[in-house]
Parts: sequence; C-alpha cells; structure tokens
Amino acid sequence: MPRVMQFGSTLRVEIGDVGIAEVVFGPAGSMPFTDAQRHADLAGLWRQLGNDADVRVILVRTEGKGFCAGGTAELVENLLDSEAARLRLMREARELVQGMIDCDVPIISAIRGAAVGAGAAVALLADISIASRSAKIIDGHTKLGIAAGDHAAVIWPLLCGMARAKYYLLTCSALSGEEAERIGLVSLAAADEEVDTRARELAVQLAAGSATALSFTKRSLNHWLRAAWPAFEHSLALEVLGFAGADAREGLSALTEKRLPRYGMR
Repeated sequence: MPRVMQFGSTLRVEIGDVGIAEVVFGPAGSMPFTDAQRHADLAGLWRQLGNDADVRVILVRTEGKGFCAGGTAELVENLLDSEAARLRLMREARELVQGMIDCDVPIISAIRGAAVGAGAAVALLADISIASRSAKIIDGHTKLGIAAGDHAAVIWPLLCGMARAKYYLLTCSALSGEEAERIGLVSLAAADEEVDTRARELAVQLAAGSATALSFTKRSLNHWLRAAWPAFEHSLALEVLGFAGADAREGLSALTEKRLPRYGMR
C-alpha cells in the first residue's frame, strides 16, 4: 500500500513501493487551485520529498479538470491588502523554485488542461515535462497588472529562447501542449489519454536507474538555472511590489468582472 500524505482536499502525495512519489492535484472533477495554504504546502514539499529515503522519482499529475489554475481571487485580494501576505508570498515562491531546482530527485510533470500561476511554475520547473496536446499553459502575471515573477525569469528564456519568452510573458498568450513542445517549453507532447501513462512509464524507468548518476546529472545541469538566479530574485521582488500598486487592483477587478482592464499611465 502506498504511503499517503494529504494536504486538504486539493493536494496529496502517494509514495509507492518502487520509490515513485506522486504529487496529485485535485479534487477529481474540479479545477485544482492554490489558496494560501496550498501555496505554502507546495513551497515546502520539494525539500521534504527530496530528503525522503523512500523517494527516487517525483511525478506531478492531476485528477482534476486541469493541471492547476493557480492562485484564487481570495489569495490575490489578501496580497493586495496585506504587506505580511506579500512578504510570505515572496518567501514561499523562493522556496518553491529553489526547492525544485535543488531537489536531487528527478521531477516529472504530466500536464493536462490548464496550467496557470503556481501550476505553470511546477509544470515547467519539472526536469521532464509531458503535456497533453490540448493542454493550456499561461503565465498570466502581466494581464493581472504585476511583473512576471516566480519561475518565469529563471526558466522560460532557457527553455524556449528570449524572443519567445518575451512574447508569451508580455502578452499572456496561451500555449497548447503541442505548441509548447514545438518551441521547447516542454519536453514532450502526447495525446490527452496517454499523458499519465507516458509519465508513469518514464517514472518507472528513472526509478530503476542509478540514483547517484541521475541526481548528479540534474545537479550539474541546474547550474544553468542557478546562474539565472539574480534575474529570478529581481523579478520576484518586482512582482511582490506590484501587488501593492493600483494596476494589480484594477487587474483583479477586471478579472472578477470579466472585462478588459483599464490601466493608468506609468
């Protein structure tokens, strides 16, 4: 029987006998999201799993309608109103990104449906990402009136190049899984019904490999991400600063009212 860790109704971890830890977004039939508690849970999860002697591979998947829709409106409202919440977000976002980069265990993401916000961060920071062809990947920061912080500055330019990173991060245009594979943003694209199977097959393959060789290879390759760390820290600080501004309030109002935002002049 797998060892199960439950984090409320929207996140659980199942650690099986062969050393695969499945991080599962849920609940089934609903769109997974990250409220304040789930954001904190995700932030600390990678260090915890990386230090677990039973874990050889981490597989992140969903049983909901999409991969993860990111932060809730209530979470954003709290960030607009509370300096303490903004500082907590900064700490947790840094812990999430650094945790995934420094985790010596290989991480695989199986992306179905929408991956937005923290969901996109987890999906794309995985060492190997497998997306359904109809998946929808969006970095929606600038549409909300804040800088594209958290994971974007550290990973997008390395994955798909600066020109495409700027296009998608400035416009918040959505990418299908098929397009994401074409430009190199994800490792592989597969048919919707095959994504979880392909991801599990790969997880089994890696779990049977040399843990030392895999972890040392990941550690070496991730120095490219560590070299981009100053850009990440700067983008994260500017994102958090943006939550204290008028544009973020207008962005949330427009999103809630389902209208185009009316941003002021800088």
